[in-house]
Amino acid sequence: QGVLVPGLGTFAVVHEQINSTEEVYVVRRPVFQLDMDMSCLRELVFPTVIMPDDIEIMPLDYWWLSQTNSLPPDMVRGCVEETILLYSFQLRDRQRPAFAFENIGILSCQDNVLCMQFHCSCVAGLESRDTWVALLLT
Repeated sequence: QGVLVPGLGTFAVVHEQINSTEEVYVVRRPVFQLDMDMSCLRELVFPTVIMPDDIEIMPLDYWWLSQTNSLPPDMVRGCVEETILLYSFQLRDRQRPAFAFENIGILSCQDNVLCMQFHCSCVAGLESRDTWVALLLT
């Protein structure tokens, strides 16, 4: 399943098969597909990620988020939207702040390349059997 964060992109978990000389590994790893206004991304390069067709993409659940922090869902939605808007304005103004997602990773821009760097703990939490393969792929 994937989660769409409107104005920013989609987070999902993909299954990937890797063939080695001794074994076939099928690992679960996180991916992020950027979906921002292209005017914000002038002069920036970002990796192209293609989500498999069989992944169900769900909208961000503001009600669930509100339960984790005791704020009303409308206030959570407003905070998320304003934060993404601020981030896009900063990118447009050639500022390069990092956008941290707790327990997931960091969306950062280095040398005009905007990419998502997942925390090792996030990858390991998704793939317990072949963690090192998933970490190498991510």
